[in-house]
Amino acid sequence: MIRRREFIGLLGGAAAAWPLAARGQQGKYRTIGFLGAATPSAASQWVAALVERLRELGWIEGRTVAIEYRWAEGRNERLAEIAAEFVRLNVDVIVTWGTASVLAAKQATSVIPIVFASAGDPVGTGLVASLARPGGNVTGSSNQAADVAGKRLELSREFIPGLQHLAILANISSPIGVLQMGEAQAAARALGLEVTRLEIVRSQDITPALETLKGRAQALYVVSEALVFTHRTRIHTLATAARLPTMHDYREYVEAGGLMSYGPNFPASFRRAADFVDKILRGATPADLPIEQPTKFDLVINLTTAKVLGLTIPDEFLLRVDELIE
Repeated sequence: MIRRREFIGLLGGAAAAWPLAARGQQGKYRTIGFLGAATPSAASQWVAALVERLRELGWIEGRTVAIEYRWAEGRNERLAEIAAEFVRLNVDVIVTWGTASVLAAKQATSVIPIVFASAGDPVGTGLVASLARPGGNVTGSSNQAADVAGKRLELSREFIPGLQHLAILANISSPIGVLQMGEAQAAARALGLEVTRLEIVRSQDITPALETLKGRAQALYVVSEALVFTHRTRIHTLATAARLPTMHDYREYVEAGGLMSYGPNFPASFRRAADFVDKILRGATPADLPIEQPTKFDLVINLTTAKVLGLTIPDEFLLRVDELIE
């Protein structure tokens, strides 16, 4: 395993060294363009899982493959620039995650294969033609973010006593943000919950949006995408100040202090992305590689946050929890 601290250090050196190494030995290396929607530190566990699995498959950085890392740091306007740079570098495959990132790569090239480690609704957002037959140059794994919104809200209502008024935070400049906002709102209304929509488009919108909630909601459903993920610690701090329990898509939010998450394991998704990359580098085409879907969803709870909010986990609920974080 690659330790988190070692991997972050590796990224720092790789960012400067790989462009020169790849150009100097083009005949030796296959090149992967890694389009990071967030920051190196935020995604370190995921990329470490990708690199480790690539190594297991024989693709070793510095020997058989070069990885060009680029980071959008939660700014969607950077995605198109990075994708265009990968086209100029003529990388062999682009690896990324998140709907906005995949769309940017797809708009930049119809030739270079694109593998996404995770995307919310690949068909609904136009990334692929169908799950069984993606078509074109894009393939990867769906995280079914919008599909399980209802289950997340059922869990929230079960855990949070008397939940009646829910706030939903989403970046509406992101296709998956818009889609999942709608899915979550419909699921909330089906459960009889009142809904307040918090629509953001920039990082500067987060604080004023959450500050309006004090006393107006009993819980916060956070729609995940790159901008929101990049600023997840700030969202947690503001939500805690407003005494708002939060529900998230995956455990990395709970590690940052969010109350609970229900979703697929992202390091596992990035390991699967390495399998897609391996097949493509060995001659497969994305159009022939069906979109995969997660087979297991983890329920994760932050015990410290629960105590701060004065919440007690019911015994029957505790039996279904996959992981408790303190």
